[in-house]
Amino acid sequence: MSGARRLIRNARLIDPDSGLDAAGDLLIEGDKIAAIGPGLADAGFAENTEIIDAGGLCLAPGLVDMRVQLREPGAEHMESIESAGHAAAAGGVTTMVALPNTEPPVDDVSVVEFVARRAREARLAKLHTYAAATKGLKGRELTEMGLLAANGALGFTDGVQPIADALVMRRVLAYARSFDQLVIQHPEEPSLGGAGEVTEGEIATRLGLPAVTPMAEIIMIERDLRLVEITGARFHIAHVSTAGGIDAIRRAKAAGLPVTCDTAPPYFALNETAIGDYRTFAKLSPPLRSEADRRAVVAGIADGTIDAIASDHAPWDQDSKRLPFSSAACGIVGLETLLPLSLELYHNRHLELIEVLRRLTINPARILGLDVGRLVPGSPADLVLFDPDMPWRIDTERFRSKSKNAPFDGRPVQGHAVQTIVDGRTIFIRQG
Repeated sequence: MSGARRLIRNARLIDPDSGLDAAGDLLIEGDKIAAIGPGLADAGFAENTEIIDAGGLCLAPGLVDMRVQLREPGAEHMESIESAGHAAAAGGVTTMVALPNTEPPVDDVSVVEFVARRAREARLAKLHTYAAATKGLKGRELTEMGLLAANGALGFTDGVQPIADALVMRRVLAYARSFDQLVIQHPEEPSLGGAGEVTEGEIATRLGLPAVTPMAEIIMIERDLRLVEITGARFHIAHVSTAGGIDAIRRAKAAGLPVTCDTAPPYFALNETAIGDYRTFAKLSPPLRSEADRRAVVAGIADGTIDAIASDHAPWDQDSKRLPFSSAACGIVGLETLLPLSLELYHNRHLELIEVLRRLTINPARILGLDVGRLVPGSPADLVLFDPDMPWRIDTERFRSKSKNAPFDGRPVQGHAVQTIVDGRTIFIRQG
């Protein structure tokens, strides 16, 4: 019902940006939030106003997922922009940012424009894309960052591969700094981590699998932070998973460096024991870590060192995952489980509900320079109505994503999206 007036009444309004957490109503006119506060429903509206009774459920800004892998163009049988949009909608995600590791990669303006066009056609969750930092994601020759940024690229990264060469990384940071662009790094020193499949420790030894030392992450983070000191570029570290890496970022922030970071639900919801007996659905990059590292991730989220929680959505078909562990692809789907798994931080009393939502909404929006993630008049009407307490079990067969690769199948969780709205349009309503 786009272009109309809609009143959501009797909601628990939660806006991490302003600190609002109170009962009230929200009025949408067209694609914008028109008013917010208690008693709006008593003001009386014309007959063309649609009334939605929230029944006391939480109404918050739609989630902003800053790390999503799509397979379009190139491997749409694993995930298309449309299927990812449906998965995002079911998860309460109203804005996604895609990594550039498609076929062809997003290293040219034409691919940026293709992604934007397909997102407009799908009319589901909003979709932006990063562009490759180096041509072909090969870590050598820089892309035309200024041109790519001018045509909509939100930042620069080589996706699931680190920029390994220190001189190339320095050039990427310096070039990005000249355009005030964000650089995102997958933090793994490849000569230490390239051949590893699980984190170093007892589990790797017992299973006889090649191990990657946590130092591969820490060393890369430490190196890049020194390069940020030199260049002054805005720098974001993706899916932080180690205590040492979080400590390094904490110190860099204290020193005033322009550094941010995110993590993903597996790194606070699971540890390395989830691998069990060679469960490839728990094979990730970076790998699942020790329990001590998992607790350090939780602490990093709680104290604000970790700015954002992203799904790290990585869809794979069965042929890529149902293989011997060493041959299987890394990554899991995460759009539809981002909210309930993040809510575990609230239910386990690590964070207040508004603080969990802060890391899913306004924090990533600010890092990316997007005007979303807030409940204020004039802002886009990108909203999620959700029940924070509803108990259910994750069932991967019911995922809207084309791929079902997740280690959380059967996991009991609490909380899910009930209705998702983008620019005033309902793109998802939970049935039953």
